[in-house]
Amino acid sequence: MEEQVKKVLDQIRPQLQADGGDVKLVAVEDGIVKVQLQGACAGCPMSTLTLKNGIERILKESIPTVKEVRAV
Repeated sequence: MEEQVKKVLDQIRPQLQADGGDVKLVAVEDGIVKVQLQGACAGCPMSTLTLKNGIERILKESIPTVKEVRAV
């Protein structure tokens, strides 16, 4: 599942980088994906929306076994 998550994050990454941010995969455990938001995303007040409505939604659509995405 980790490789699938990496592939989806690679598809999302250009959108984040266009706004000066990035995302790093930290771990995948029991359907929970742990990521670290980087660059402009790390301190952005909209980062929760980016995480839940963007990254988590896309990962869940692409990989049904993903239960949640958490920032660490």
